[in-house]
Amino acid sequence: MQSTLLTFYPHPRMVLQKDSGLKLLNTIEEKTDILRETGLDCLVIHPFTQRFSRLTATQFVREMLVEKLHTKKIIIGYDHRFGRNRTANIQDLEAFGNLFDFSVEEISAQEVDEVSVSSTKIRKALEAGDLETANAYLGYPYMLSGTVRRGKGLGRNLGFPTANLGIDSEYKLIPANGVYAVRSQLGDREVFGMMNIGSNPTVEDSGQHIEVHFFDLDQDLYDQPLRVGLLARLRDERKFDSLEALKEQLSLDQQAARRAIRQR
Repeated sequence: MQSTLLTFYPHPRMVLQKDSGLKLLNTIEEKTDILRETGLDCLVIHPFTQRFSRLTATQFVREMLVEKLHTKKIIIGYDHRFGRNRTANIQDLEAFGNLFDFSVEEISAQEVDEVSVSSTKIRKALEAGDLETANAYLGYPYMLSGTVRRGKGLGRNLGFPTANLGIDSEYKLIPANGVYAVRSQLGDREVFGMMNIGSNPTVEDSGQHIEVHFFDLDQDLYDQPLRVGLLARLRDERKFDSLEALKEQLSLDQQAARRAIRQR
């Protein structure tokens, strides 16, 4: 028997509530890579469309789970609902199991420090700058993926050259502005650094930018894909009175980031 995980893309709320403002914790590429590391045998990414959303619970179970996936056992979250208008629950699924000859196992609520984990709580923690809680709930460092774009070279002029990360997905949740200790995998090399999310108020104060300065790395990353894992949040973004004051703070940030990395 093979282990198979069924997921949907786009997220149902993107299809059914186009103006929901939903931000995702993982892009589909990030999710795929995370699941690959679990040893899962098969991953099925099924397109979620308006037509698919209108399937009744019976149609979904018979056509998708039984006829297409030949399901023998389903492992499902304790609060999962399915079928048109999310009308069916785990008790209904168990009844379908009796009808179509598959078993059902329920995953209970997962708790960290006696708090039930949910994607909503993780989103709120990230938006509030509480990376420690978010990472504890996720079980891994929150990640940002994108492409390195050319910037104005301001970091290099300060002695801290940066890779300007352009996030490829408009639905990806960007954590609260601030300075973070980070790590990345460049080929077969693990590299560490610090990252600023914000508007660069000291030098330009325009829009949101994500800039990564890697320690002990001299490499051209322009136009390359980059994934960054956020290890610790070091401080809020601030506006400094001068570039010299900003440079001094960046030196302090580097020391703080190195300490956080050693303690991870």
